[in-house]
Amino acid sequence: MAEIVSNPKARHDYHILETFEAGVVLRGTEVKSLRAGHGQLREAFVRIARGEAFLHNAQIDEYAQGNRANHAPRATRKLLLHRAEIRRLQDQAAIKGLALIPLALHWNHGKVKVLIAVGRGKQEFDKREDLKRREADRELKRARMHHLKGH
Repeated sequence: MAEIVSNPKARHDYHILETFEAGVVLRGTEVKSLRAGHGQLREAFVRIARGEAFLHNAQIDEYAQGNRANHAPRATRKLLLHRAEIRRLQDQAAIKGLALIPLALHWNHGKVKVLIAVGRGKQEFDKREDLKRREADRELKRARMHHLKGH
């Protein structure tokens, strides 16, 4: 499972409650552009409409060697999920305070997949706590490495 692009802000801004893997309906130039690593999910989100899931605001840059049939960079893209998964996502999205966020695009057996998370927005103090915890872990790891080197 080779990651193409990720959404690092998602884990910073949301508590991840549940994840789903979905296929993405893409055009040829979109796949080629992603193969070159040209995409971003920073402002992307998932919406359920008419019993289908869609990825909105995901940026897949135009393919450099593409012609006039090139794709629109911020087009809405359909996601491929089982009906039960769509229903579950729809139920989760209806709950106040929960959002559907794409975490990453990755390759799975030659197909582009998106990892969707159901997340609850973090408060500012939660974000600060995460930063403190990460910094403490980093210091601990640094101290262990220093100790192992025998200094």
